[in-house]
Amino acid sequence: MRRITGKAKDETLIELQGSTDSQATDENNGNGLSSMSDGTEPPGHMETEKLRPNKDTVFFRDGLRRIDFVLSYVDDKDGEKKQERRREFEANLEKIGLELETEDKSESKDQKTYFLKVHAPWEVLAKYAEILHIKVPFKKSDIPHRRDATFEWLSYPFRLPENIMHPVPDHFTYPFNKDKIDFFLIEDKDTFFPPSTRNRIVYYILARCPYHKEDRKEKDKTGIKRLLSNGTYTTAFPLHDCRYWKRGRNPDCESERFNLYNHWARFLCFYKEQPLNLIRKYYGEKIGIYFAWLGFYTEMLFFAAVMGVICFVYGLLSYDDNITSKEICDPDKGGTILMCPLCDRKCPFWNLNSTCLSSWQSHLFDNEGTVFFAIFMGIWVTLFLEFWKRRQARLEYEWDLVDFEEDQQQLQTRPEFEIQCTGRRLNKITQEMEPYLPFTTKCARFCLSGATVLFWMSLIVACIIGVIAYRLAVYAAFASIIKDPLRKIQFVGRFITPQLATSVTASCINFVIIMILNFLYERVAVWITDLEIPKTHLEYENRLTTKMFLFQFVNYYSSCFYVAFFKGKFVGYPGHYKYMFGESSSLRNEECDPGGCLIELTTQLVIVMAGKQMCGNIQEALLPVMRNWWNSRRTRRHPETQYSRWEQDHVLLNFSQLGLFYEYLEMVIQFGFITLFVASFPLAPLLALFNNILEIRVDAWKFTTQFRRPVATKARNIGSWQEILNAVAILSVVTNAFIMAFTSDMIPRMVYLYAYSQNSSMSGYINNSLSVYQITQIKKPHMPEERSGWFDNSTNCRYRDYRYPPGHEQEYKHTMQFWHILAAKMAFIIIMEHVVFVVKFFVAWMIPDVPSGVKARIKRERYLIQEYLHNYEVERLKIQLSASFITEPPSDMSPSLDKHETLSECL
Repeated sequence: MRRITGKAKDETLIELQGSTDSQATDENNGNGLSSMSDGTEPPGHMETEKLRPNKDTVFFRDGLRRIDFVLSYVDDKDGEKKQERRREFEANLEKIGLELETEDKSESKDQKTYFLKVHAPWEVLAKYAEILHIKVPFKKSDIPHRRDATFEWLSYPFRLPENIMHPVPDHFTYPFNKDKIDFFLIEDKDTFFPPSTRNRIVYYILARCPYHKEDRKEKDKTGIKRLLSNGTYTTAFPLHDCRYWKRGRNPDCESERFNLYNHWARFLCFYKEQPLNLIRKYYGEKIGIYFAWLGFYTEMLFFAAVMGVICFVYGLLSYDDNITSKEICDPDKGGTILMCPLCDRKCPFWNLNSTCLSSWQSHLFDNEGTVFFAIFMGIWVTLFLEFWKRRQARLEYEWDLVDFEEDQQQLQTRPEFEIQCTGRRLNKITQEMEPYLPFTTKCARFCLSGATVLFWMSLIVACIIGVIAYRLAVYAAFASIIKDPLRKIQFVGRFITPQLATSVTASCINFVIIMILNFLYERVAVWITDLEIPKTHLEYENRLTTKMFLFQFVNYYSSCFYVAFFKGKFVGYPGHYKYMFGESSSLRNEECDPGGCLIELTTQLVIVMAGKQMCGNIQEALLPVMRNWWNSRRTRRHPETQYSRWEQDHVLLNFSQLGLFYEYLEMVIQFGFITLFVASFPLAPLLALFNNILEIRVDAWKFTTQFRRPVATKARNIGSWQEILNAVAILSVVTNAFIMAFTSDMIPRMVYLYAYSQNSSMSGYINNSLSVYQITQIKKPHMPEERSGWFDNSTNCRYRDYRYPPGHEQEYKHTMQFWHILAAKMAFIIIMEHVVFVVKFFVAWMIPDVPSGVKARIKRERYLIQEYLHNYEVERLKIQLSASFITEPPSDMSPSLDKHETLSECL
């Protein structure tokens, strides 16, 4: 009997003694489960356990058939319609060959939820394994693993046990074929296909099974996704194999979840390697590839972080040799230089030595070591991408993904595409009718999608302009409060300048706007991608990836681009300042601090990057804990006979199809921060390294403890994220070259040192870099409202630029030194870009994408497959010929001979 319904309390409980105590505990503590005490088993118990399993099991009530998928539903006001849908859907599943078993709601803790357990028998698995071209083993691999024995002892503390790193022996594999069943290594049909493959096959069936009657051809009534969206079923998920804190009691249970938690998900394992093969076996290749990439990225960050720390330490050690900052802080030099007001009316004249602290801070990140670090990061990003390609190629071979895309492209068609596209046309390759989207409809949908993306990106730009207006307006307020920090605000004024206060508050406001827009746009991006109706899952993910990254790029990086490349570049000079919305707005364009704009870019980068990482970790770690804390707390206190495996998984969070998408997006945005603007903050890779060490274990903990088991999905690589990383890597060379040239003061200092210094030192640089303006020429509307007596006797003020002084024949025009500096900046950009790009392309050419050892293994495996397949067919043909001569009369030989001729032609 394929389907079993009704109550099964008496059939599923093993330990009936103490059931009264269990019920009492249940009434006191609610819906939950804890580990059953490991008491002494009665004689003969192990022989009867399969016939009477406990409820914490992954098998049907008979203890033999494995549960491959679970569907849950509840009765509600629309019960009749939903019941009819369920009846048709389940009847169609049984026609396909799946076996079903229902748990009555009286058996669930909430007394409301029904659970439908699905089992795929061998016939169904074999049929769909052939359709999906699933590769299965046919011979144990004889290719030895190459390991560097010289330095093997160094990696010993970081290694995991061999059974965890390699849970399955290496085999040669070939796509499954029912007609060649004795060609494969099938010891037990029940365990031949691992659970991840079984749930993948069952989900493929569920996603395409209709729930309409045979006499009605309603294409929209198809698939489990639609039944979940209309509430017919509440959840659909494969089961975890055991509880994460305790091994499964059934000897047929692999307890892989327990091993993953013990050796991977705990934070104390942060220094250990990841069990990638076990992750792949339990969760599928797509999740395995993500963790392989994240682990490799974190390993490479270590080298970037070390170089960043060295650069920062160099800034600290050269602290006392910073002549520029000493001149600014010197009361006899910086204290006697009167600076022009930084805004109209509200901003006073000010002393240069009031920026003493910010000039010292700038030197930590704006020094000679920064140039070297920017060049190093340009080469590092190339090495990272090239070595990842090699690592990815090795995983493709080890995980049987070499020919995956070619075989699977047509099988990745989304059920939504098949349902929504009513038009049909002939496929020229397969010569079969297939659904398609008309060109006019596709264009209309793409236009609407593009317009929506442009609107949201324009909204971001508008918000950035609003933040800039805030900076201009609030700066005057801060300047009026912090007028003379050394005399009026003894404590705060020593550390906070109007520039710093404005930059910090604006960065915080900008970060809040970023998070709000990000929250809203995520839903819009999914909606417009659904509107385009992509054909395949790969196409869907690539389109969503492009939309989300374009938005996130503008959202997260626009403020940094403003500070790096626009702030202080279009200011003008006293008497002829530039205004954001015209002179009537009185919002004068921002100027950079005399120490440069680099420290403000550093502030902006730290706030946005660190804030995003903190919010991401809080959202990923704490929110699931808050949601599942009560359930997990009660789970450990209840006997496993009272809380079934499907109920334990039912209360966990659902891992959506786009779950990995957001994980990749978070890491790629971080990658942009540590490459595009790393010249302004060498410690950015160190922050990313610490974050990623935590990120790996947090993600692992979420997958093993907080999420239901996701459906296993294959993926050959990281998809379109690879192209995005390549684009960011190329752009990072340009941005860092421009930061060093136009945002940093490195080039002006070098020009002064080698062309204008009298004694080949930086002495006098500050005086040389400040131009002179006559105070009496400042127009009355722009003159400060309050004038302190300490500058009444001054006739001139200084400003940051290279212009001729008053009284010169070219008064207030750019000096020749300005043009020398500009030429030096352009020359530096060209030289740095060409040097880095030449090294990048040379390194990329030197390092092949696929290791030679992997190429040799692939060729050898293909050769062996052909050899063994040929030998198999020959032996099979011999057996058939000998059997036909013995058992059949001569008159009946012709059909058999025709069959043998066909086999020979195939060979």
